[in-house]
Amino acid sequence: MINMGKMEMIKEFTKVGFNRLNNVTKDLTEEHLDWRSCSEANTIRNILGHLLGEWYGFIPKILAGDKNLEVKGYSGAEGKSLEQIMSDVAEGQKHLLSELDKVKDEDLAKEMEWFMGKQPRLGYLLMGVSEIIHHEGQIAAIRGLGNRMNSE
Repeated sequence: MINMGKMEMIKEFTKVGFNRLNNVTKDLTEEHLDWRSCSEANTIRNILGHLLGEWYGFIPKILAGDKNLEVKGYSGAEGKSLEQIMSDVAEGQKHLLSELDKVKDEDLAKEMEWFMGKQPRLGYLLMGVSEIIHHEGQIAAIRGLGNRMNSE
């Protein structure tokens, strides 16, 4: 692993995130999808829809170095069954890994101007793929809190 290039390391980190996400969502129920601790809280449905949006929208724009790139996007998780959403997640993971496979280490040094100012794509990409672990943690927290609140 030490001799990996930057993109190989990013792909490995992405796979770690996917493994964590898949573990925390493996036994979800329909009831888990929309539970919230209060009216302002995100639901697991919202979070998974957001992640899919990142994989189909945000990260492809980074990889292209074009914040205005027209992308396929994700149609959203609202109104979808758990089975449909989890199928979308599995397909989204394959999609993102295939997009990452197209990037070369030298592409990461190219700069792009976006919400963090002019930065190498590497910084934007690391932020984008770190969202997987960030949101996996949110889902774990929602599930843990829900279990505690519903067992009282």
